[in-house]
Order: sequence, then C-alpha cells, then structure tokens
Amino acid sequence: MARTFPAEPPVRDDGVAERTVWESLVRQLPDDAVVFAGVGLQDGATEREIDLLVAWPHVGLAAIEVKGGHVTRRDGRWWQGSGDHRHPIDPVHQVQHARHVLSGLLRDRGEPAQHARITHLVALPHTPVPRDLDAPDLPRTMLVDRDDLPHVASIVKRAIDEHGTGRAGLEPEALDRLVDYLTGAFPSQVDALGRAAEQEDRLDQLTRDQAHLLDALRSFTRLQVVGGAGTGKTWLALEQARRRAKDGDRVALLCYSRGLARYLTRVTQTWRPAERPAFVGLFHDLPVRWGAPAGSDDDSAYWESELPAHLGRLAAGRSPDELFDTVVVDEAQDFGVAWWPPLLQCLRDPLRGRLYVFLDEAQRVFARDGVAPLDVAPVVLDENLRSTKQIAQLCGSLRDGVTRPRGSDGAPVRVVDVPADAAIGAADDMVDTLLAEGWPAGSVALLATGRRHPLQIELTGSGHDAYWDAFFAGDDVFYGHVLGFKGLERSAVVLAVNGFRDPARARSLLYTGMSRARSLLVVVGPRAEVERLGGEPTRRRLATAEPWTTG
Repeated sequence: MARTFPAEPPVRDDGVAERTVWESLVRQLPDDAVVFAGVGLQDGATEREIDLLVAWPHVGLAAIEVKGGHVTRRDGRWWQGSGDHRHPIDPVHQVQHARHVLSGLLRDRGEPAQHARITHLVALPHTPVPRDLDAPDLPRTMLVDRDDLPHVASIVKRAIDEHGTGRAGLEPEALDRLVDYLTGAFPSQVDALGRAAEQEDRLDQLTRDQAHLLDALRSFTRLQVVGGAGTGKTWLALEQARRRAKDGDRVALLCYSRGLARYLTRVTQTWRPAERPAFVGLFHDLPVRWGAPAGSDDDSAYWESELPAHLGRLAAGRSPDELFDTVVVDEAQDFGVAWWPPLLQCLRDPLRGRLYVFLDEAQRVFARDGVAPLDVAPVVLDENLRSTKQIAQLCGSLRDGVTRPRGSDGAPVRVVDVPADAAIGAADDMVDTLLAEGWPAGSVALLATGRRHPLQIELTGSGHDAYWDAFFAGDDVFYGHVLGFKGLERSAVVLAVNGFRDPARARSLLYTGMSRARSLLVVVGPRAEVERLGGEPTRRRLATAEPWTTG
C-alpha cells in the first residue's frame, strides 16, 4: 500500500468520489509511492488545488482531478449533474492549470522533483466512458472512469510514460523533499544534528582509508599529491611525515598559514617522540629559528623574497646534523617561486633528498604562483571525504576537474541573499540561529572573505597562538578569515561574502571558504555575485539550496 498525506482525504462536496479513487490508488500502488490528497497551491495571487497527486518513485508525478456524480460531455463542454442541478465544469483546464502551478513552484524552489515526468488525468469514478472517446484535450489514456478503478494504478503509470513532460523518473531523494514541501514539514533539528554526527564518524574512517596510497608510493623519494578540498591531503602530509620520522629520517613539516601550522604542531605533539618531525611550523619560522631577523608584518618584500634568501644562506652554513632528510609541505600552492630553491638547500642531499608536497591549485588565494620543482607526475586525489554531498557538489562547481563526493547526504546549503556590506551583520544573525537550533558553539565558524570580522580583530590582539589555541579547544564560535583558515574545517561554517581584497582571486576564495564546512554550509552575501563568479554550474547547485532570511 502506498503512503498517504494526509492519512485520510479531506471531507468535502466530492469527498465520496475522491475517497473512492484514493482508496483504489492506495491499494494498487507500491509501498514506496505516495498519494497526496487536497494539495493546495499558492503562487502569488493564483490559488489552485490538486484533488489527488500521485508521486511514484522512478516513474513520475500525476495530478488527478476527480469529478463525482453524473458527468457528460456535449459539444466540447463538460457537464456535471442532471436536471436543475446540471452545471458546466472544466476538469481538464482545472487540473492542467494546477499542474502547471505545481511545476512552477518546484522550479522556483529548486526542488529536484522539478525534473521528474509529470502529467494530469481526470477521474470520473461514478461515470462510464466509452473506450473510443478521443477528445482533443483529454485522450482516453488520460481519463479514469468507473470501470477503470480496478486497475487505476496502471492507467496512471501509462499516462506518465506516454504523456508526461520532464526528463526523468522521480528519484527517491526528490520524493522525500517533495513530501516535506507539500506537507509543510521541515527537518527536525535533532535529525540534522544526528546526520552531522554520523558525517563526522564517516569522515574519520574515510580519511584513514587513504593510508593505502602511501603504502603504494613508499618507494618514491619525490612526490606531488594534488587534490581538491576535503580529499585528505593534510592527513596524508601528516602521515607521511610521521612514517619518515619513524624510519629514522630527520623531517621538516612545513606550511604557510598560521592556523594550519598550529594544527600540525598540536597533532605531532601527540605522537611518540620517535615519530615526531624535527621541525613543524611555518616556512618563515625555519630561517628565524636559525637566526634570521623576524621582520615586520607589513613588509611584504621581506616575507616574499628577503627571508627566503636568508634561509638559503643559513642552510648553506648549517652542519649536516641540522639539515633534513625529508621535507613535507602541506598547502604547497601557497609557496612563492623564490621559496623553493632555499628550501631544497635545507635537505642534506638537495638533489636526491626526499620532498613530498600536497596541494590544491584551486586554492591559490594569495598573489603568488610558485611551483614545486618536481619532475614527477602528480598523484591525483578525486574523492571529497570531508563534506556532505551537498557541500562537496557546490564546491566542485567552483573547481576545474572532477571531485567525487564520498560524504553522506546532509542538510541543504543555506543561502542568505544580502548586499556585501550587510553580510557580516547577517552572518552574525545566522550564527545565533544555528546556536538556537542546537549546534554546539564549538562546531560553528564564521569566516569572512573581505574585511575581517570585528571579533577576529579583537581576539587576535592577545596573540596568534592564543587565538588559534582557542579555535582548537572547540569551546566557542570561531571568527576568522578564509585566508587564514586554509587546511582547517568545522562542522558548520557561516561564510560571510563581504567583498574581496583581490577580485582576480575571488573565485578561489569562495571555493576555499565554502569547502571548510563538513556538515552545514551557510552562504551569506550577494547571491548574484556568487553565481556570477561560479558560473552556470554554481547557479545550478544553488538552485537546490534553501533561501534564508534574517531579522
């Protein structure tokens, strides 16, 4: 028996006729089909109702107009009743119009059911109709009469197959969304949080499954691993560093971003002493540790060229005991062209020493374009292990190449369409919404694409180590910037699209920011600008997002 919404059809003037058809459909349809009764539709000032709507997985949708009593057709017109109670009706136009309104609403909401085949039928459960009826507006195969009720389900299927518009059958996931929409239901937040917890458990196992890659490549002394966000690159970089140190190498594990460096340091400190790299941290911290002056934060020339040159000179003067057998670089696309030669000099054997780099070309969010000096073919990771399917697919629309989502099905991406200058305020409101829904504060991050959030400015005043340690403690909402959050993640991310410092890298910044979310992504900012930067693939993915408002 099919599922029904509501449990019983509503009682009204034609209630006996509708219930007769309803009961026949419920008995004959498969268990995974759904029969809706009395579906009210409101599109602006237009109000319509579908008496019965059949939603049949892998088949499609059928809107059915039911007319009870005595129904006749004369001179191209339909009539109901007899004698003084005879009156004109137009069941075909009624159901056609209601069907079109439903299709329009599904398109406007981005519901996946919009792509399913859909047709309409007229049911006359008290009237026999000749088999040879062939009205131009209603072929006999789109009409159910009294004698058709014992096999009404097969008539509905034939009508969908022969007369339905649309590209495909109704997918089960699309049907679930349709039920929520037409019944006015919304996902229980307990369910949403439960799905997020399940996603976290799957993430840990999927990432560890990547270890087989390093097993297969253990004989390589130079390796370049390329993959999209969420493909497990950071975990692999850590594991490679651990394995080389365990085998006796003196290892340096490097990156560019402070937050990622703090994460790498915290993780490696939990390892046994024999497995820890000799150096873990920022590329620029290595020459400073060896005696180079630190420089000022606003002197870009010093960080881009002078300090790397210092590293080369310092490495040339170090004893072999202070140099490295293995260098591992995570987020290697962040390294400038002038950084690689001095880094190779940090190897005891610059020509044959071990060099392993992990990168994502789509995350080039800084104005530098260095390339690792490797002449080996890259190893490509093409599965997003970190994020739900909805997040992974949206991020994939902003990146060249194919990244297959391996995460579980999750909550729809939410979009709050506001101007860029209102994005921070609206993002704050969305953080309050998530906390009210039950998301733990420590699972939420608010990231900006343009100017930093005022709270980030305040929190970093106590020092970068304390700022990042608070993030890893996971006790409160994190306020940060996409540029500083590379390689990191949180369950729920509110991305405030409040402008871009470098418009040429805006698309990469969007991709990087969106891909930080594991279970829920909320995009706050000008939707039209996001779609312009991402193009048609992003527009299609956002069609299935949930529009949200704040206030």
